[in-house]
Amino acid sequence: MDTISIVGGGIAGLALASRLDPDRFEVTLHEQRAELPVAGTSLAMWPDAQAALAALGVLDPLRSVGIPIDHFPMWSEAGRRLADLSAEGMVVSRHELLSALDAVVPDSVRRVTERVDDVDRLGATVVVGADGVHSAVRRGRWGSRSDARVTPVLAVRGVVADELPEHALGEYWGRGQLFGLGPHNEGTNWYTAFRSDLGPRHVDAGDALDIARARHADAAPQIRRVLASAAPETTLAQRIWTTPRLSSYVRADAALVGDAAHAMTPNLGRGACEALIDAVTLGDLLGRMSPDAALAAYDRARCRRTQRLRAASSVLGRVALAERLQPLRDRLVATVGRRSLVGRRDVPAEASARMTG
Repeated sequence: MDTISIVGGGIAGLALASRLDPDRFEVTLHEQRAELPVAGTSLAMWPDAQAALAALGVLDPLRSVGIPIDHFPMWSEAGRRLADLSAEGMVVSRHELLSALDAVVPDSVRRVTERVDDVDRLGATVVVGADGVHSAVRRGRWGSRSDARVTPVLAVRGVVADELPEHALGEYWGRGQLFGLGPHNEGTNWYTAFRSDLGPRHVDAGDALDIARARHADAAPQIRRVLASAAPETTLAQRIWTTPRLSSYVRADAALVGDAAHAMTPNLGRGACEALIDAVTLGDLLGRMSPDAALAAYDRARCRRTQRLRAASSVLGRVALAERLQPLRDRLVATVGRRSLVGRRDVPAEASARMTG
């Protein structure tokens, strides 16, 4: 049997482990965490990601706990409505998604709790890097030029118990900052982003929360209400890191999936979706072809599309966090809002806006 080592047990790694044929492959899943994280904010699942979830057999369980969404309002930071985009999707918590994927991983998959730094020692037919933006697999096979790059943007996010009315949800764009409010089954998911010199690693959540409150002191009442309720122990704060542009996700015996391949700014809400699609695509191809042929086909299917998304997300992030010309930007948002549909299969994702952080 061919052997496959998956490095990383997050969304992409669990999805791929559950998709590989246990009668054909000996699969080992390497993950440094002993348990799944219990905290986490909401993730939007658009139709193509829901198709991947259906292929994995977890769509129905997630629908039972997820929250459907059919529109996405966009506002100025003061609370003036700019646009109301149509949407077709659902919101699930990261923990619920990880738990559902973990439950369908076959018992035949060997699980190893460890951090992998040296990919050469794995000795598998195929090594898959599902180990995130700071991927050891990417560095080991693509070299130091592929190292993750830190952006000047700090993302702060969390969940508060207050459940805001539906008309208050959406994304609020200000000068050099944005704030989002979305549904969560435990209350309200919130996030904000702005340029900061905190970090780039090990950002203190309390310090980040204090800065967020100061920056949004004159924002709409619902934003101030959420930030007043937020606590450091339920807040995540980190600088945003991205991967550089890659011309291929395959090198020798290795392939990259998810954030290891195309970590992007979160402005399109596509990160988790594309990780799922990567995993299902690669798993299906490995089930039908020789490993070499499957890796080549996967690269053709996924690299160009996700690199376009990575670039488009970066552009949208710069627009959302613009430091000047807000009136012109807001008029453009209103124009796009009249013409765009978020999350539709037949509409390019580059035209959509972010739902969650």
